[in-house]
Amino acid sequence: MRSTFVAGNWKMNGSLAVNAALLEAVLAEVSGIESGRVAVIPPFPYLSQCAVKLTGSPVAWGAQDVSEHGPGAHTGDVSAEMVADLGGRFVIVGHSERRAMHRESNELVARKAIKVTSIGPAPIMCVGETLQDRESSNTEAVIGRQ
Repeated sequence: MRSTFVAGNWKMNGSLAVNAALLEAVLAEVSGIESGRVAVIPPFPYLSQCAVKLTGSPVAWGAQDVSEHGPGAHTGDVSAEMVADLGGRFVIVGHSERRAMHRESNELVARKAIKVTSIGPAPIMCVGETLQDRESSNTEAVIGRQ
């Protein structure tokens, strides 16, 4: 039997005050659930806030993306090592918005997933087709390539 996993991706939303209220509301609803079956995925500036607030709770947290590279001269990037250092358990890779807006290729997504897996957090692999792909009956081919 499969177990349920729910992760809420906050996209590019949040503030310290809004996040605090949201985290309180989530924590109020998760008593008795198995640890790691619910996760929040905040924007990078709020990872530490979530790490502190969720310590000792059954709610996990993760990052919305990481670099394919390890630590080094990659200005503006966040490494999988950084996410793991804070205690992040998940990293989203291959999100449709990153594929479309940042032109992330299947090959880049694969390198990110390999990097994340080698460090410790679990990748949340995103696959999916565009509306045009779906209307052209290309869903299976697109997802197969991804």
